[in-house]
Amino acid sequence: MWVTVSLFAAVLVLCFGLASYSSAKASAPVPFTVVLDAGHGGIDPGVLGVNTGTKESDINLAIVKILEKYFSEAGFRVVLMRKNEGGLYGLPAGGYKRRDMQKRKDVIEKTAPNAVISVHQNNFVSDRSRRGGQVFFKPGDAEGAALAQAVQQQLNGLSGGDYSALRGDYFMLNCTHYPSVIAECGFLSNAEDEALLVTEEYRRKVAYAIFKGTLAWLS
Repeated sequence: MWVTVSLFAAVLVLCFGLASYSSAKASAPVPFTVVLDAGHGGIDPGVLGVNTGTKESDINLAIVKILEKYFSEAGFRVVLMRKNEGGLYGLPAGGYKRRDMQKRKDVIEKTAPNAVISVHQNNFVSDRSRRGGQVFFKPGDAEGAALAQAVQQQLNGLSGGDYSALRGDYFMLNCTHYPSVIAECGFLSNAEDEALLVTEEYRRKVAYAIFKGTLAWLS
């Protein structure tokens, strides 16, 4: 693992909050770089909330913007895959999904990050009782697996779930060699999860859980 943030500073953030980090920031080396990917966007809304019809893409972006603040205030270098509701595909013509995913890969390769966190929401219409966060990593990616499990543990604590991080065969995990995870923050097919995820308060809790999991992976 490329650890470029001092473990001392990371533990300060994890244990005592962002304010305690400010006194140690001056001694930290070149910041740890994280790419935050808000899944979907534009004409690709992702899944929709079972009751409200809220677009997954909007929830993803809202959580990523909160995450950006947490990481930035802790002295990390943060690169956002998308900063608004639009996608990365250019014109909304045929093949837009392929262009969108290729652009995301290009951003990662250009950035050369220490970690990639792709934020999504889940959907399981055959069992609407299923809820809670689920994190995925690429098979064979030991660092990604460790990051995924650390984030999974924090999301479990938030929702009361008992999930383990899972291997996943997804483009955002396979497109580069950098440690990468997909954090499915909840099930929009579940009314209870949806009711939480449409609120600012719960989105902040989700973002902080992902942030804390990342720091735990570092430390």
